[in-house]
Amino acid sequence: MRSTPTPRRRRRSLAAATAALLALGAVVALQLPADSDREAPAAGYGADDLRRDTDALHALGVTGVQARVTTGAGRDLVATSGVAEVGTDRPVPADGYFRMASTGKALVATVVLQLVDEGGLSLDDTVDRWLPGLVEGNGNDGSRITVRHLLQHTGGLHDDLPGHATPEEYREHRYDTYPPREIVARAMGHAPDFAPGEGWGYSNTGYVLLDLIVEEVTGRPWHREVEDRILGPLGMDHTYLPGETPTLREPHARAYEVFPSGERVDVTEALVPDPGGYVSTTADVNRFFLALLGGELLPPARLAEMRETVPVNEEMRTFWPGGRYGLGLVERPLSCGGGYWGHEGGESGYITLNGATENGERAVTVSMSTALAGSPDTVLRQERAASDLVDRALCGTAGETE
Repeated sequence: MRSTPTPRRRRRSLAAATAALLALGAVVALQLPADSDREAPAAGYGADDLRRDTDALHALGVTGVQARVTTGAGRDLVATSGVAEVGTDRPVPADGYFRMASTGKALVATVVLQLVDEGGLSLDDTVDRWLPGLVEGNGNDGSRITVRHLLQHTGGLHDDLPGHATPEEYREHRYDTYPPREIVARAMGHAPDFAPGEGWGYSNTGYVLLDLIVEEVTGRPWHREVEDRILGPLGMDHTYLPGETPTLREPHARAYEVFPSGERVDVTEALVPDPGGYVSTTADVNRFFLALLGGELLPPARLAEMRETVPVNEEMRTFWPGGRYGLGLVERPLSCGGGYWGHEGGESGYITLNGATENGERAVTVSMSTALAGSPDTVLRQERAASDLVDRALCGTAGETE
């Protein structure tokens, strides 16, 4: 998360999205594997329902939308709406790449908990235990902040990540690079937002520190651990770090952001600092959450620790009503009862919401290629419409869109 109230650069700028985009119909495709005679996902929620919900997002001013509902035993339901590029009639690819941004925090948290289970790390280890002297100054104290605090955003570290609040800032800084220790140093220029364990505040800096801790524990780059422990075993072949390449692999929709001036800008090209650099697809993101919640990546005791939650702050509750934060996972209630787990993200115009049922039997990911960061109202409307899609897809309900 680059700024409050929601993850990463997505809501760095706030401006009204006043221009209506060309209304194009949705494209719906059923992805049928060899076992396509099985029931479709989310009984009661079908192709027409998913199309209606993606159309509702497009109608808000989102250039392109793709959504996928997956079950462990059934077929995928996929819908797209809008266009892949403004000024064209090129359809949104149903398997298009996008920046997963803060969704990648769940990957990092899973690796950390695997290391804890192996005995190489403890949730009660302090930052100073692994990175002595890195977190200090202006009241920051790495001897008081634990790995658990970092995972749960309860360490109090203030974020000072680079971002773009105007089109000019985007054009000037989109190719800038920010090494992890520089990001930490920027945060150390500020006093903590609260004492460790005495509040909740979303901190990208905390996950940068977790990346560095993983490297200290393993002696390897943190992303190699993600690849070897998660991406490879799960066959997530379409999830990758672009490194110093500012573009995405094909196919993908172009990404846009609406700025305070009302100007809509193509912000597809950018160099994204860790931990939000991963690019992925809806199929890969669903595969990850199904595997995680289904117990494929962590033993029961560690998964239970991951799902021990704390309340989020009042600002975030506006976007996550009833939401709570675990160790790299967000818990949100379902309208049909119970709850679901996921981790949304937003970066350089790509906004992603996702979720999986508690038993890991059903997952949904929706990726939008426009950040409606024009005003608090447009941001909230986009969040709520996407959240409604996730809720209906997981509950299997076909209610009307507001």
